[in-house]
Amino acid sequence: MDSSRRQFLGAIGQVSIGAAATVAGANSASAATGSASDGPQPTGPKWGMVVDLRKCIGCQACTVACIMENAVPEDSFRTHVSVYEVVKEGRDPAMVMLPRLCNHCDEPPCVEVCPVEATYKKEGTGEVLVDASRCVGCAYCVQACPYDARFINHETQTADKCTFCIHRTEAGLLPACVETCVGGARIFGDLNDPESTVSKLLKEHEVSVLRPEMHTAPNVYYIGLDEALDGRVAGEAAYRPPLTTNIDHHEEGR
Repeated sequence: MDSSRRQFLGAIGQVSIGAAATVAGANSASAATGSASDGPQPTGPKWGMVVDLRKCIGCQACTVACIMENAVPEDSFRTHVSVYEVVKEGRDPAMVMLPRLCNHCDEPPCVEVCPVEATYKKEGTGEVLVDASRCVGCAYCVQACPYDARFINHETQTADKCTFCIHRTEAGLLPACVETCVGGARIFGDLNDPESTVSKLLKEHEVSVLRPEMHTAPNVYYIGLDEALDGRVAGEAAYRPPLTTNIDHHEEGR
């Protein structure tokens, strides 16, 4: 069992016994998200993800795993990896991978616009979720999300999105995309635990977030994000099920 999984299971244990944990004091993360560190110290885990772009090879294992785990309908995605061609003056063109998913923001605009309170932020662990039994499919949240991370499920006619695989984390498992990432680019864990891998990465590395100007305090961070891509949140995935000879690729010059 690797260290990150041991830490994750330890955080699950904290939920059951209510052990106190300290806030991960990553100055770079706080600066990136615009979040404040004042206030009472929380108890239990707060889930977050670090995506190390130095390790992402664009294999789309995360995309496929998410589709299979969550029965995502065809032509929709809860997570995917966009592929860009970045061209900078004096340098050769470079292919850059950008894994994207719901950022599970601390200040989620999708929650504010929902007219029936179907979209909500889970107290404690912090996932942004959708109560499908309340959702009327108005798509206000889809339009409000600055990360293009929501869609209307054409089978259920309700809003759909990444949940950090809450059904797995509540059972002591890692999200499917993290479990299947062959390069170890997706790291998931407790942001409230200063000894967790995610907290240590935030302290030890310069991290970035997508759309920082939106001040949503996202809980998905990137290591090695090219500044040309921090606003690139729209588009199609390079992988599109079912697999055919005509795979659409998202490539954008910069």
